[in-house]
Amino acid sequence: MGASIGTELLVTEAVDCAVAQHSVRRLALTLGFSGTASEEIALVVAELASNLVKHAGRGALSLRPLHRGERRGIEVAAQDSGPGMSDVERAFADGYSTSGTLGYGLGTVNRLMDEMDVSSAPGSGTKVVCRRWVRPAGESLAAHVWDVGVVTRSLRFAPENGDAFIIKEWDGKLLVGLVDGLGHGELAQQAAVAAQQYVQAHYDQPLDKIFAGTSRACQATRGVVMALAHFPSRERMVFASLGNVEARTSCGLRRMPLPVQRGILGTREAQICVQEFTWNADWALVLHTDGLRTHWNWDDFPGLEREGAQLIAAKLMHKLASGADDATVLAVRSQAP
Repeated sequence: MGASIGTELLVTEAVDCAVAQHSVRRLALTLGFSGTASEEIALVVAELASNLVKHAGRGALSLRPLHRGERRGIEVAAQDSGPGMSDVERAFADGYSTSGTLGYGLGTVNRLMDEMDVSSAPGSGTKVVCRRWVRPAGESLAAHVWDVGVVTRSLRFAPENGDAFIIKEWDGKLLVGLVDGLGHGELAQQAAVAAQQYVQAHYDQPLDKIFAGTSRACQATRGVVMALAHFPSRERMVFASLGNVEARTSCGLRRMPLPVQRGILGTREAQICVQEFTWNADWALVLHTDGLRTHWNWDDFPGLEREGAQLIAAKLMHKLASGADDATVLAVRSQAP
C-alpha cells in the first residue's frame, strides 16, 4: 500500500477544524469519492479535529491519499499529547466521554471509515489512524451467480427479532452472514441491527477488519455473535465466526472444518480466526442461529443439498426450529439448480 504526500494541519481552535473539513472534502472528491462519501469523511475529520481541541487542547491532523493496486482511498490520522485513555475500546461506545461532552466521536469514526487503529495510554496521548476506500458508483449489472435463501422468525412471532442476516452480492462476489443479538426482544434486536448495519456498510473489507469494526459498533449494546462467509469467486470461500452461530457445508466425502470461536462482539475485541477454503459449484453452505436444533447432519435430509437455497432454508427451519428463541437459517449454493 502506498501513501502519497498529503496535508499536515495543526489544530488548536475551532477555525482549524473548519479548515480541516474543507481540505479533506476537496481531497476526497479529487480521489473519486461520491459527494455523500466525501461529506461522511468530512464529518469524521470534524469529530477527530474537535477531539484534539476538547481533550488535549491541540494536536496534529494529517490527510493522505492512498493507493493499493487499483484501489484508491484516503487516510486520516490525528495525534495529540493529551492525557490519553486507559480503556480504548470503551471509547467506541456512543455516549462515552472523559471530558463531560457527549462523546460520540470514535463511534462515528468507526461506522463511517473502513479501517481504524487507535493507540493510547494514560499520560502518553492518543493517536487515531483511519482509512476509507473508494467504491464503485453503483451496483454491478452483471448476472447473479449465487443462489441464496433465508428464513427468519422471532420468538413467539414477536415484533422484535434479535437475529439479523447479511446478503451482499457484487461483481460475482458474495458476502453472507448471520448475527444473533444476545437474548431476545428489543435489546437483542438493537444489538443485531447495529452489527448488521456496520457489516452492510463495509461489506468489501477483509473479514478480520469487519469483525473488529462490528465489535466496536456494538459497544453500547448487549453484544452479538456472528458468522460471515465471503466468496471472492466461485472457487473460494473465506470464513470467520465468533460465538454459537452454526455453520454446515455439504461437500461430498470431504470434511470442511469451519473455525468457530467462543466470544461476544461488543464486549472486548477478540482475535478472529479467518480461514480460506476451496469451493465447488455443487456444494452448499448453511448458517443458522441457536433457535434451531444443532444436532443434525445432511444424511437426515437426503437430497436436500441439491435443492434450491430457499427450499433448503425453509425445510431446515420447519424441521429444526426449537421455538425457544429467535431463529434464522441462511443457505448458499454457488449456482441455482
